[in-house]
Amino acid sequence: MRLDGVLFFPVTPFDGDGAVSEPVLAEHVSAGVAAGAGAVFAACGTGEYNALDLADYAKVMTTSVAAAGGRVPVFGGAGGPLPTARATARAAADSGADGLLLLPPYLVSAPPAGLVRYVREVAAATDLPVVIYQRGNARFSPAAVAELAALPNVIGFKDGLGDLDLLQRIILTVRAAAPAGEFTFFNGLPTAELTVPAYRGLGVSLYSSAVFAFAPEIALAFHQAVTGGDDLLVRRLLTGFYLPLVELRDLVPGYAVSLVKAGVRMRGLDVGGVRAPLTDPAPDHLATLRHLTARGLELATP
Repeated sequence: MRLDGVLFFPVTPFDGDGAVSEPVLAEHVSAGVAAGAGAVFAACGTGEYNALDLADYAKVMTTSVAAAGGRVPVFGGAGGPLPTARATARAAADSGADGLLLLPPYLVSAPPAGLVRYVREVAAATDLPVVIYQRGNARFSPAAVAELAALPNVIGFKDGLGDLDLLQRIILTVRAAAPAGEFTFFNGLPTAELTVPAYRGLGVSLYSSAVFAFAPEIALAFHQAVTGGDDLLVRRLLTGFYLPLVELRDLVPGYAVSLVKAGVRMRGLDVGGVRAPLTDPAPDHLATLRHLTARGLELATP
């Protein structure tokens, strides 16, 4: 499986009673695929994996796979406690998903050997391709990633730490261990576009886009500018939209998710609010988001 283009991380809509709204999710995913997403990553960080029980998760995955309709690959999140990660992996497989994004284990910090064991055990729960997510308490050594890359269904590594020195050493170690093998690396930092130029310097061109969930026009314009060598537009979008968006995101913990969900609502799709422990954005922050989005759309329009 080859991932390409802008990776779409949909939010998980909740209705007025707080339940997963499958019709709204189907609309959200279908619209994102039609807009030009390269793949769908459902029930991951932006999709509030942390707040879903197994029944919620199964609904999200089944709905997302059906809405994508085979047009692009659909990956499901898995992670947290080992039994939960295995159960969600099996639910993703039952839904017809094409792969898994393996999120960090719950709370505990572990040595690389423990993380290798965790990935091995979750990967063994299904035959689905697995992308490892390095973030927070899941910090992998180069040797650990090279060991896992040798597993037949571990196909990629998403970096959410931003330690470029470590990532370079991981890339070099994996490539040296399997110079002819296909293994995908991508930038998984929140609001990844801000660091795309730096990651491209390491040869990592693939990235996840939270902005695509609420402003695909901006995300696609940025992607086209980056891949097409339009450095002036890249700089304008980074300066005029992405940098102030990151500054807004950093004001409150959890805004990496709740701002995105608010942006989807702002663009006309009623996806509800976020579940605890996250909080919805304050009114003044919503006003700033609206202004930034308008500015981004202006910059993205030829």
